[in-house]
Amino acid sequence: QVQLVESGGGLVQAGGSLRLSCTASISIFSIGRMGWYRQAPGKQRELVATLTRSNSTNYADSVKGRFTISRDVAKNTVYLQMNSLKPEDTAVYYCNAVSWGYDYWGQGTQVTVSS
Repeated sequence: QVQLVESGGGLVQAGGSLRLSCTASISIFSIGRMGWYRQAPGKQRELVATLTRSNSTNYADSVKGRFTISRDVAKNTVYLQMNSLKPEDTAVYYCNAVSWGYDYWGQGTQVTVSS
């Protein structure tokens, strides 16, 4: 069982920045892949960025060059640095962990970008 706790969401103006944090209840070295997903009202949940145990990253085309996923192993925490935010980035952002074939999700954190 992996528990994920997110923080860092909020309200920001377009062009601004936010950093989301996701802290896992176990060592993130034991988690195969961690990532961030988001879900806007009336839309399906979509992948934002992922980070594997080997530190490989993957990004949705819509956030490439603006968002950066990273980790602090000592703190069991994965971050999502979001720069140049746009109104279309408004969504609930969820942290995800894939470990031994199981999917784990955080409770979600709201990000609202005003124009």
